[in-house]
Amino acid sequence: MSDLFHTEPKKPLAEALRPTTLAEVVGQRHLIGPGKPLRLAVEAGVPHSMILWGPPGVGKTTLARILARSFDAEFIPISAVFAGVKDIREAVERAQAALASSGRATILFVDEVHRFNKAQQDAFLPYVESGLFTFIGATTENPSFEVNPALLSRAQVYVLQSLSDDELKELLARARAKGSLAGLDFADDAIDTLTGYADGDARRFLNLLEQARTAALARKLGRVDAGFLAEVLTVNARRFDKGGDAFYDQISALHKSVRGSSPDGALYWLSRMLDGGADPRYIARRLVRMAWEDIGLADPRAMRIALDAADTYERLGSPEGELALGQAVIYLAVAAKSNASYKAYNEARAFVKQDKSRPVPVHLRNAPTRLMKELGYGHDYRYAHNEPYAYAAGETYLPEGLEGLGWYEPTDRGLEAKIGEKLAFLRRLDEEASKGT
Repeated sequence: MSDLFHTEPKKPLAEALRPTTLAEVVGQRHLIGPGKPLRLAVEAGVPHSMILWGPPGVGKTTLARILARSFDAEFIPISAVFAGVKDIREAVERAQAALASSGRATILFVDEVHRFNKAQQDAFLPYVESGLFTFIGATTENPSFEVNPALLSRAQVYVLQSLSDDELKELLARARAKGSLAGLDFADDAIDTLTGYADGDARRFLNLLEQARTAALARKLGRVDAGFLAEVLTVNARRFDKGGDAFYDQISALHKSVRGSSPDGALYWLSRMLDGGADPRYIARRLVRMAWEDIGLADPRAMRIALDAADTYERLGSPEGELALGQAVIYLAVAAKSNASYKAYNEARAFVKQDKSRPVPVHLRNAPTRLMKELGYGHDYRYAHNEPYAYAAGETYLPEGLEGLGWYEPTDRGLEAKIGEKLAFLRRLDEEASKGT
């Protein structure tokens, strides 16, 4: 009976293969390779506070544990998902006890540190400054936005990268070497499928590998191929945090692909976002923004197409409505580009924000009453439609002292080239009017 209750649970494959030394870590060579910062810290025996920033399953917790072991430090892990100020106080007490009893330093590891609020993050500061413990935070979010500046200034930020396909295959070789896949062979197409599904996440890769192994043993198979994996694996969407860095990185890539006139690039990022669970309505709104910001008057049809795509999605929903978004993305990418209107608007807004309140010129004022007419409101106003070319040459429409600002300068692309020609013609009329010719 006693053996039953003391039996250790079988470790998942990801835990069984968790590295215990830097030499066993797969990936992150830019941090732990010879002459790289974390290896140098270990070789010098000098720990320092840090924030490990990277996507899930790239070894943030593993590295923190290895560093604590390498420095012979007390390791206290807490998760910001579940912990509060009380847990921080308890960690401080443990660190003080370890220092008093054995003289050992402490590494306090805070997983998902971005989930702590400002007050909770500030609670670490006195103890980091006093050296009571070395702080290691792990986060999937950009520390620049999610970690308090005071804490950020006291910690070195290290960026961890997703594992490459070759690095994931190295994990497979390690599992084989340890006998975890005894009697089971994986076809090349199965390995490619697993690495594709893992999307650079080592934990996900090993979990999928374990699922495949369990299913193969249940069916008494000795060889696994891609067809078998398609039957037995339940695969979640690719890495995509709807409110995090992956989201904003991908929408930025989509926008820049459209701006750069790359229809294939734009379609790729659109598909990645849709595949990852992005709200198509959000994408539709961004397409409308792109049409106004990056295409403008070079091709005004782009604005209409973007709006029509948004309306079509509202009518059809997914997946049919996504075709309209795809077509709009292609059109925006191949359309003539101009940010002249966007720049002119921003310059005008910036000028008005810092300028004084200038009066409206009297000739531009409306005169609905007799008094206003007597004061000269609207006097000498020239009705453009009664002028040659429907243009009152030499007329001014700006407050005194602001003539010749020239915010809007059309490009020579698309319809805007024609607009430029017209404006040049009107400017010549103005010059002739000023000369009295």
